Amino acid sequence: MNTEKKLIIEAGRTEKHYWLDLWRYRELFYFLAWRDILVRYKQTVIGFVWALIRPFLTMVVFTVVFGKLARLPSEGAPYPILVFAAMLPWQFFSNSLAEASGSLIGNANLISKVYFPRLIIPASSIITGFVDFLISALILAGLMMWYHFVPDWRIVTLPFFVAIAFAAAMGCGLWLTALNAKYRDFRYIVPFIVQLGLYISPVGFSSSIIPQKWRLLYSLNPMVGVIDGFRWAILGGQSAVYMPGFLISTGVVLLALVSGIWYFRKTEKTFADVI
Repeated sequence: MNTEKKLIIEAGRTEKHYWLDLWRYRELFYFLAWRDILVRYKQTVIGFVWALIRPFLTMVVFTVVFGKLARLPSEGAPYPILVFAAMLPWQFFSNSLAEASGSLIGNANLISKVYFPRLIIPASSIITGFVDFLISALILAGLMMWYHFVPDWRIVTLPFFVAIAFAAAMGCGLWLTALNAKYRDFRYIVPFIVQLGLYISPVGFSSSIIPQKWRLLYSLNPMVGVIDGFRWAILGGQSAVYMPGFLISTGVVLLALVSGIWYFRKTEKTFADVI
């Protein structure tokens, strides 16, 4: 008589149980996030300083090319501050995509052995990008001190735009995470998406230079609203938000978040088999 026992790993039996499981497994979320933060700069000579060097050098290049050579408008603020106010959310978004897209494959052994809500894995990887975001904010503070630039009351709205940046990173990250788990070609596509996005997003320039007839179409880029919001909060009255475009961009972010969660949940049951 065959008495062999089989272990069946399954998610919460109802949607309600699944979301409760996210809270029950919160300690795993903390552990994975902390592990990713430690591993990111392990065995590097200067460690977390890389989170300062990369955006700083990008800011210098964009300031020279767009500010000095092309002489694009800076909305009344020093051009380095204009650029770095956009570099903060863009770096957070791009790092989150890079970390989240390969997070399931990097945790394949864990996925195949024990049940927990798989959503925890890409969500925890995004925290790594947020840590870089906080470290890079030191450069912005230094630039403001250097140029004697003092933000006005709008700086208190910055957490709202940070939340939108989180939603954009999570929504797009979940799509790429699920697609990369099923189609490994996406690991080659993600760097291209990040590189292209850097130049088609208003990082090195103000979105106000986009012709009026194209601004609504341009705002379909989810990072346009995020970046414009950051600049409005940091630069104060010297920067304006194109409200119709901001609403469209924010709508795209929410659509990406909702659809990303839906697609991730739809494909979640197959992760243990395809990874």
